[in-house]
Amino acid sequence: MKAVKKESDVRSGFKMNIKHIPKKAVMTAFYFLAFILAGIIVTHHNPLADQGTELMKKVMACILIVFTCVIFGIFYDRLVVLPKELLQNKKLIWKLAKNDFKKRYAGSYLGMIWAFVQPIVTVVMYWIVFDRVFNTRSQLVAGGIEVPYVLYLTAGLVPWFYFSEALTNGTTALMEYNYLVKKVVFKISILPIIKVIAATFIHAFFVVVLLLISIAYGYYPSIYTLQIFYYSFCEFVLVLAISYTTCAIVVFFRDLQQIIGIVLQIGMWATPILWDISMLSDKMKPLFKLNPMVYIVNGYRSAVYEQEWFFEHFYSSTYFWIFTITLFCIGSLIFKRLKVHFADVM
Repeated sequence: MKAVKKESDVRSGFKMNIKHIPKKAVMTAFYFLAFILAGIIVTHHNPLADQGTELMKKVMACILIVFTCVIFGIFYDRLVVLPKELLQNKKLIWKLAKNDFKKRYAGSYLGMIWAFVQPIVTVVMYWIVFDRVFNTRSQLVAGGIEVPYVLYLTAGLVPWFYFSEALTNGTTALMEYNYLVKKVVFKISILPIIKVIAATFIHAFFVVVLLLISIAYGYYPSIYTLQIFYYSFCEFVLVLAISYTTCAIVVFFRDLQQIIGIVLQIGMWATPILWDISMLSDKMKPLFKLNPMVYIVNGYRSAVYEQEWFFEHFYSSTYFWIFTITLFCIGSLIFKRLKVHFADVM
């Protein structure tokens, strides 16, 4: 009994130490890491890259780092609230996410099968139209891409389906669980992440489908395939960062749902899912790469059949994480600022 009690005391003490890390120490560590990252970006040089494009990437990355540091320094006390609440309620989040996934198709004869039917039908239809009818495959071969078009297409659509569903459901999380929002003791900050995790369950199924398709065409899993976990995590953090902004604003501006639907339609064509980014001119490529989903879609393809490591794309990886962290900071501030008014509006 004493040993059990002693172990419990150690664990509770460890948790207390984590919760009470001095603000000065956290900010010092954050600024130090930001300074090191900026130094690496400035000194890094790719001899194969265009000097003008490389300079633009360095300037943009440094601007984002400075902007993030300023936000973190000014709003530190508000920014740390959200991560703490998510960590403290991780068991409840997991339980509610599973329940949300199960109840979504409750009452229908086929149940959860409907979650997989529509995306599969979409992949098949795009493959028939663009590969069999318009012969997009020949354009990819001309661009130096030799993989079967159905594999190329699926590797792009799988992360996009995840992003689209997670963002749509994350945006409406507060309105769907409005009865919980009105409860004073409930931590409503966990609602968006519940929706994103529920969408992750479906995404895991389609990742398996993607791997089966790649095996069918002779592209067997390798050590590079493990990067799918990394890129899935990237997408999870990205869509969660956006959802905290959209779910807070949509409570007061319901038209945002329709705007997001239109943006997702445009975004799908602005992301190299059905087409290849190598088709663009050198001046247009940097503009399209500002879209963070370009990094993720290309990352899935690298993991499945291109056999490239994510750190080989240094500037793209750096830009993605700086951009995503900045979005998360902004989303946290907006959510906390508007949270006190949610119950009054609903």
